[in-house]
Amino acid sequence: MVEGKVLAADMTGLESATTLLGKDIAIKVDMGSVYINDAKVIITDIETSNGVIHVIDAVILPSDEEAKTIVEIAAADERFSTLVAAVTAAELVETLSGEGPFTVFAPTNDAFAALPAGTVENLLLPENKQALTDILLYHVVSGKVMAADVVGLTSATTVLGKDLTITVRDGKVFLNDTVEVIITDIEASNGVIHVIDAVLLPPQ
Repeated sequence: MVEGKVLAADMTGLESATTLLGKDIAIKVDMGSVYINDAKVIITDIETSNGVIHVIDAVILPSDEEAKTIVEIAAADERFSTLVAAVTAAELVETLSGEGPFTVFAPTNDAFAALPAGTVENLLLPENKQALTDILLYHVVSGKVMAADVVGLTSATTVLGKDLTITVRDGKVFLNDTVEVIITDIEASNGVIHVIDAVLLPPQ
């Protein structure tokens, strides 16, 4: 809750707002959508007699005093439960909890679910650990590369040692031509997360 009646037209001109809790929330417009911290505004300007309601797609939690690591942020967000299971199976939790910094292009659960039937289950088997590790490392770039920097690149070398191509079309960022970056700049203590809508598979 924020004091005052802030309509959508006003919100897009702000970078932050102070809540009644006394803590600030970040406001940003990204690829035509408005985000409050990491929550997307999906319905705006429901006017009432004493203010206005904007509907968001996630619960906003007050920021902790200490920033969380990439792994801690992913583990706290149910949209990444499959990714967290994969990172755990590949024994990369300690690595991605390290100092970094890292840039992680994080597929959602829906992105993993879109793979051919049985793919995820097979990758999680102990005998396929190396293949799973290679796929996950293909989603990680060394350094903290924010969205403003990503759009200025044409490629990036992953921790796996193989490159991702980066293209911008109609204001949207795509990796390897078809994988879209749908949420950007989720900052962690050891890097940044950008959310993608499909799983990146390393070139053979």
